[in-house]
Amino acid sequence: QVQLVESGGGSVQAGGSLRLSCVTSGYVYSMAWFRQAPGKEREEVAYHNSGDTAGYADSVKGRFTISKDGAKNTLYLQMDNLKPEDTAMYYCAGRRFNFGEYNYWGQGTQVTVSS
Repeated sequence: QVQLVESGGGSVQAGGSLRLSCVTSGYVYSMAWFRQAPGKEREEVAYHNSGDTAGYADSVKGRFTISKDGAKNTLYLQMDNLKPEDTAMYYCAGRRFNFGEYNYWGQGTQVTVSS
């Protein structure tokens, strides 16, 4: 059973930075960060594949960086120049293949950005 455990959320002022971490137990090929704000749909923020390819939502491109440390089985999301609209619960997700639904989810970590 694959388990994902996030950490690193918190409260920060606009323009600040946070780094989220997601420790993975078990094999996953593709991973991603999602976020969901109250009253809004869940949004895929960034993804990372085992081929070391990555992609970003337009809303975070140029401000967020996704990376993975294979030796530590940890996925990161470096978030810079944070904006109040980035406020949401952030979730780490994983799947065994490079397609299809994400099968594995973490418990979430809250990010709050104040203006």
